[in-house]
Amino acid sequence: MSTTLSTMDPDAGAEIEPDTAAALGADGLTYKVWGGDWCPDCTQQLPQFAAALGAAGVPADRIEQFPVEKVDGEKQGPGMTEYGVEYIPTVIVFDADGDEVTRFVESADTDIATFLARELADG
Repeated sequence: MSTTLSTMDPDAGAEIEPDTAAALGADGLTYKVWGGDWCPDCTQQLPQFAAALGAAGVPADRIEQFPVEKVDGEKQGPGMTEYGVEYIPTVIVFDADGDEVTRFVESADTDIATFLARELADG
């Protein structure tokens, strides 16, 4: 059974640049997404990112979602320690060999999809 975040429901109104979609949809890329449905940053950013992944044609089996809960003021969730996740949303992109190629952590100067596409192009 796969775990999902309601914040990863695609924003139907999101406008996705073709170059961004092409970068995100590159062969072999997989995505691990940490977020919390209670988290304002996640509810603001993840629906547009989900729409970008959809526009890129990334199949669901290449997107793994990790729900983060807040317990006694601390963020807790699967894989957080293993992947060094402290802030959400965090998105880690892996290549076909399973190596991390880039990551988005919490916020940047642009949206998640554009940030990752830029990082992938520069990589």
